[in-house]
Amino acid sequence: MYIKVRTIDGKGEAIIMISKLTEVEDLKREIKKELNIETDLQRLFFRGKQLENGYKLYDYNVNLNDVIQLMVRLECRNDVENKATSSNNYSVNNSDLNKSIEDKEVEDIELIEAESLYYKIGDAVDCLDQIHGAWFEAIIKKIFKQGTKLIYNVQWEFESHGIPFNVPEISIRPRARYLIPFDDLFVGQKVMINYNVDEPKETGLCDNELADRKVNPRGEIYAIESPKLLTERSTEDEKFMVSSGKRRRIAATCTSCMDNPRRKCRECGCKVCASKEEEHNLLLCDECDSAYHLGCLVPPLTKIPEEDYWYCPECKNDENEIVKAGDKLKTSKKKLVAQDKEDKPQRDWGKGMACVGRTKECSLVRPNHRGPIPGVEVGTCWMFRVQVSESGVHRPHIAGIHGRETDCAYSLVLSGGYEDDIDNGDDFIYTGSGGRDLSGNKRTAGQSCDQTLTRMNKALAINCNAKLNATEGATAQNWKKGIPVRVVRNFKLAKYSKYAPREGNRYDGIYKVVRYYPDTGKSGFRVWKYVLRRDDSAPAPWTEEGKNRIASLGLKLLYPDGYLEAMKKTSSNKKRPALDDLEDIATSKQDKSRLKKLKQESYKIENKLINFIKEDLANTKLWDECCAVTSDGKSIFLNYVMDRFTCTCCLELVCNPVTTPCAHNICLSCLKRSFSSGTHSCPSCRHKLDKNYKMEINQPLSNALLLLYPGYNSGR
Repeated sequence: MYIKVRTIDGKGEAIIMISKLTEVEDLKREIKKELNIETDLQRLFFRGKQLENGYKLYDYNVNLNDVIQLMVRLECRNDVENKATSSNNYSVNNSDLNKSIEDKEVEDIELIEAESLYYKIGDAVDCLDQIHGAWFEAIIKKIFKQGTKLIYNVQWEFESHGIPFNVPEISIRPRARYLIPFDDLFVGQKVMINYNVDEPKETGLCDNELADRKVNPRGEIYAIESPKLLTERSTEDEKFMVSSGKRRRIAATCTSCMDNPRRKCRECGCKVCASKEEEHNLLLCDECDSAYHLGCLVPPLTKIPEEDYWYCPECKNDENEIVKAGDKLKTSKKKLVAQDKEDKPQRDWGKGMACVGRTKECSLVRPNHRGPIPGVEVGTCWMFRVQVSESGVHRPHIAGIHGRETDCAYSLVLSGGYEDDIDNGDDFIYTGSGGRDLSGNKRTAGQSCDQTLTRMNKALAINCNAKLNATEGATAQNWKKGIPVRVVRNFKLAKYSKYAPREGNRYDGIYKVVRYYPDTGKSGFRVWKYVLRRDDSAPAPWTEEGKNRIASLGLKLLYPDGYLEAMKKTSSNKKRPALDDLEDIATSKQDKSRLKKLKQESYKIENKLINFIKEDLANTKLWDECCAVTSDGKSIFLNYVMDRFTCTCCLELVCNPVTTPCAHNICLSCLKRSFSSGTHSCPSCRHKLDKNYKMEINQPLSNALLLLYPGYNSGR
């Protein structure tokens, strides 16, 4: 198994071959060899946890090709210099602190009461709220002078618990009082209107900074008043500078209760009792902004907490579950059992590829999908079984049959594990599972008892087009009407069969069960045997026609991510041949010369798909990008389609796609879920959609995707 170690700045990186049972201390020693960083200066991080000495990589669930981040501690070479430096820094910081305090005192001292030529205490003005960027009604409480500038101490007029605050003269102006008829407006006039940026059809805030935007002022267009000298104010002007006590219409802060003080509301009141009383005892959560009465909490609080941050019970993380740097891991029951067995001598099982976990999972189809996997061609080869599992062709890592006893078998692997298997290419005799003692984590063993027609054996028997017979077996009435089984041949089968691949695991297409019956195996125990026959439109990979097709499709042996790069660093003393270059090692010299003569055929799009693409006018640009790579083969084309038509919400290929006005494709179910949560916008670009937006399935796109990936929409 191999992993990557990368420094925090991204400048240093190393690929290290390790075992899952490698100790953290041993990993640090390997890092020292590769990156020349002392072990005591290394801090390793993986998935938000710091790797501590005394643990194994298995304890942190480190998997194949995972990246571990490396932070290098600063090396303290001279303690005396450090102390001197810290002392100097302290003196500098202390002087800066004193200077800031002095500056603050100067500011406080310089702020003296004064008079303004335009305003006086008690005037009703409009004040600019820096948070919302809109104008609200305020009253001038005091006027100060700071140097040559005037500072106004104002208070929001219609806030019951508003605290006075200081603003410069540019942030206030005489309160707007005149409504301008629409017919009296002229181009270039600066006015104040009520507008809701998020919901244009709803009431918003008063603003005059809206550029290049069509707005519906809802009948409220205010003239912006210019300040007048106090000496030039008339009696009428003085009347307007006194508050009328009426508040302009603005958007409600709480859309649930519409700011009704007599109505209980859990959005703007207490989350528990919904009351808005005793506002001084309401405690706000620093995560969700929900309010809680001190007495409504469990247990109730007697006073406001002194901590800088407070979190409600729903947002607060359990401190006992948090693993801090240097703390011990929370051991699961599974790993506790493993630790109990550590006293017994055992070999290191964590090095091989058979023990690595999946790094990804096939989500294109359901696990119980019958038939071919969309996009996987006959003849596709993978280096390891875990890759076959990731592709969805055969999901179990070890088991030879994938199925359900109550349903059927979906796939199987021919690997030569049973001596009674007979492989004739287009048909073969397959031995059922069971009858072996696999205790003690054994992967294989000799036959030690009779097999029974249960579990996977029964699942494979169900695939036969005949009534289930657990005693004598059965023969299919029409074998082609049986349930399809995906078949994978493993390179280990090459010892007994000429149809096996030289390297890796090859997908050989669809087979059907012709017959199943009990028999006495070579070991002398009863085994269940199955006769399977090929029923696939694609030519078999071992035929000349099949080899030409594989070459034309450009199918090559697939490796795990980072595998070739990791193999370059290892020695040549391996069970499998070393990778001296990046060419496909699964082909012989004759095969390579033949492949060079054959040019890779471009993927020819069928006429039915072309018609669907032409009908899908909303996605013409995306289809053009996909069609541009048809010369690289079908697999590349399918990868482009998968990438271009991935739903933003579920990150899967769009199912029942809805193409929004902004040209994004979303699953119908995902868009409905978004609307039900109150989000009426495109999940990709946040383009506003109407609440009554009609979600229509883009039928041409849906038909095209079903043609390329048949069966992908089942179960979604």
